[in-house]
Amino acid sequence: MNYRNFGRLDFQVSALGFGCMRLPVIDGDMNNIDEALAIDMIRYGIDHGVNYIDTAYPYHGGNSERVLGKALKGGYREKVKVATKLPTWAVHEPADFDRLLEEQLERLQLDAVDVYLLHNLKTTNWSKLCDLGVRSWLDRILAEGKTDHVGFSYHDHFELFTAIIGGYDNWAMAQIQYNYVNEEVQAGTKGLEYAADQGLAVVI
Repeated sequence: MNYRNFGRLDFQVSALGFGCMRLPVIDGDMNNIDEALAIDMIRYGIDHGVNYIDTAYPYHGGNSERVLGKALKGGYREKVKVATKLPTWAVHEPADFDRLLEEQLERLQLDAVDVYLLHNLKTTNWSKLCDLGVRSWLDRILAEGKTDHVGFSYHDHFELFTAIIGGYDNWAMAQIQYNYVNEEVQAGTKGLEYAADQGLAVVI
């Protein structure tokens, strides 16, 4: 496995991470994960050098986080950095921030995650989250040790991407959609380079 610097974060990250959005399922039911196979796959990746794992609140109907929590038993937690994401669309009042994070930590069977992301930031939700106090809340969960780093995933235009990065001082990571057929779509190459120039880790 090759390893790379990860923005200004204090660890080397594997060039390939393990995403838990599309784990193997039973009978085509996306909410019914084949747990034994999924756990074997996750542990195989870790055994072969993967040290970054990504999941989120809605993946597999909420079961992705639960299965990942099981996979990280037996000494595997200590070998990886774990990222999950706040379901921004489910936040309607300030109390929802804590409620959702605590639910996710319970699913994962963890006291804290290494990176906590705001899921799918875009024009329609960023200002609402700011009005509900998301920036001060992120500061608090960092201070409380619920996560070591915070970031966001993104699916909107370049101008908003730069505004979000400039709108909060403690971002450590940005996750963007990016591949060879959409270098100019959403954040695009410009966004990737901009985030990196600001010292953020960038996950594709």
